Amino acid sequence: MQTAVAITVDGMGFAAWLFLSSVGLTLIYGVMRILNIAHGGFYALGAYSSAWAIGIFISSGGGVVYSFLLIPLAALVAGTVAGLMVERGVLRFMYGRDEVLMVLVTYAIFLILEDATKLIWGTESYVAWQPAFHFGTIDVFGIPYTVYKFMIISVAVIVGAALFLILNKTRIGKLLLVVIEDREISGALGINVTLFFTATFVAGAVLGALGGAITAPEISVLPGIGAEIIVLSFAVIVIGGMGSIGGAMIGALIVGFARAASVHLYPPAELFSIYLVMAAVLAVKPYGLFALAESRKI
Repeated sequence: MQTAVAITVDGMGFAAWLFLSSVGLTLIYGVMRILNIAHGGFYALGAYSSAWAIGIFISSGGGVVYSFLLIPLAALVAGTVAGLMVERGVLRFMYGRDEVLMVLVTYAIFLILEDATKLIWGTESYVAWQPAFHFGTIDVFGIPYTVYKFMIISVAVIVGAALFLILNKTRIGKLLLVVIEDREISGALGINVTLFFTATFVAGAVLGALGGAITAPEISVLPGIGAEIIVLSFAVIVIGGMGSIGGAMIGALIVGFARAASVHLYPPAELFSIYLVMAAVLAVKPYGLFALAESRKI
């Protein structure tokens, strides 16, 4: 029973982290058809900004409770600034180019962001553990877990529900679906496609930064975390179907439970369990479980 509980809770916690870290990536691809390697850089910027802000706030005598507000604030500021700089400064000149070229451009941006984080925060690790341990732990069938882990799960559910409602129940979401379907016709109908592209990219960057910011209190923030998350995020969105928000959630759950099961049942399999699951899914569904239908112009 304890093993089953541990797999369930650990799997949900890991899945929530993966969903928050990868949903911005699949959102950008779904709207803009850009395979954004720079997403790992946004994650790192969010993590560093959050850890740095929390450290400064706590050391200056601020309350731990109020430090929680710095997590979304750091993600919003870092994601907005970086997203605007990348989209307005570089990517807007690349629209309409080959997708492979866009991958190379975003990879170059990722390398620049990696060096930028080192220039701003140095190469030493940042640890902002206070928010994660403020609420203590809770026993689940005799297994202690930090309450912060369940807070991350709750945030992932809220973000997923909010994205679903915005995309499917609001006027902006419906206009965005029109832009996804046909950019040229959308522009001819008077929809500001450029504004939608910019807003989508910034939103994706903020979501990526939020994944890093909310994870910072649980990890040691150090150079290289962006490269790690981009690999896992690609596994999630490839399994779920690139461009699908619901697919990202299902993909995160599959990856999360696969990793948790391997850790508790056969630890040596942890290194390749995620990629084994991805290969198995792609063997049956080459475009992922919930890939968006591609329209053809005749």
